Amino acid sequence: MLTLLHHCGRTSLTFRTIQTVTTSSYTTQMAKRVAVVLAGCGVYDGSEIHEASAVLVHLSRGGASVNMFAPNIEQMHVVNHLKGEPSEEKRNVLVESARLARGNIQDLSKLSVKDHDAIIFPGGFGAAKNLSTWAVKGKDCSVNDEVKAVLQAFHGEGKPIGLCCISPVLAAKVFPGCEVTVGIEKDEKYPDTTDTAAAINQLGCKHVSKSVSESHVDEKNKLITTSAFMCNAPIHEIFDGIGAMVQDVLKLS
Repeated sequence: MLTLLHHCGRTSLTFRTIQTVTTSSYTTQMAKRVAVVLAGCGVYDGSEIHEASAVLVHLSRGGASVNMFAPNIEQMHVVNHLKGEPSEEKRNVLVESARLARGNIQDLSKLSVKDHDAIIFPGGFGAAKNLSTWAVKGKDCSVNDEVKAVLQAFHGEGKPIGLCCISPVLAAKVFPGCEVTVGIEKDEKYPDTTDTAAAINQLGCKHVSKSVSESHVDEKNKLITTSAFMCNAPIHEIFDGIGAMVQDVLKLS
């Protein structure tokens, strides 16, 4: 009997070990590789910190492998976030983004589309000031050359692109005819949505009204967008909406 129990226990242990190794191997093989592009550090002149963190948390929860990137360029300007006013300082987008990335970040010029299954752009004024000139030129803006090239590369490979808050305007400028959301038009909870949506439509794209808890999927272009802080909402609702966007990105990748 003891011999039989010993044999069964050894067999069971061996099976569990094989099962664990197999599961671990499967998880590693199936992990999505996602690039996250930052635009500085701070809502008024860089990436919105809570949005960037939410993106990273949801990607981690989804089992994704993440690499972070930012363009090695000077910020449009630096804003004193305590006073809400521009200062005379000069800062570098890559250096400031490294604060959010805990130092683990690369120059955007090194991003290879072949090494990633999807890409995500958090919001914040950095998307409209550093990644593009939307903040000062609206629909007549230009998109940073490296950012534009990366967007076109992922689009060309049919890989999903996630964007939140104001960053969907990057897609609207680069991909005429695409569909995005920056919130709900003519709703006081979304004070900046109506004008932004009008500019998006003038670019030949389609703005789709979605609540802060939702994401919009443009299946043709594999663009997944959500309004985030375009809405005056509690932070947990922003977090949940970004989660919806991240989940859709991972499903499509």
